[in-house]
Amino acid sequence: MPTPPESTKSSLSYKVHARAAERWPALASVDVRFRGKFAYINGQLGDGTTQPLCRLRYSGYANQWGFAIYLASKDKYEDSYLPNGSPIGTPEEALDCACGLYLADPTAWTTE
Repeated sequence: MPTPPESTKSSLSYKVHARAAERWPALASVDVRFRGKFAYINGQLGDGTTQPLCRLRYSGYANQWGFAIYLASKDKYEDSYLPNGSPIGTPEEALDCACGLYLADPTAWTTE
């Protein structure tokens, strides 16, 4: 699988930051870092704690990413399904799913 081009990396970062600002006020900031075909998303909480949230896998399309949730109990990422039942989705869906878990807000998994 190819690595995402710079334009896709910029687009992903923008989408994640915009969604965090729109939907997740408990996050002081988000950090998106890239390594090969993966994007790792961490949330910075108001108390300064860094919370790993999820890992996205580039699928060749800027708006469809494979989803892996961070499992604190195992200290690793595990391929997972989004609430809609798909293992791939938008960056916003992935952020909402992970934040729903780590910020204890199950409304993130319901359709609006």
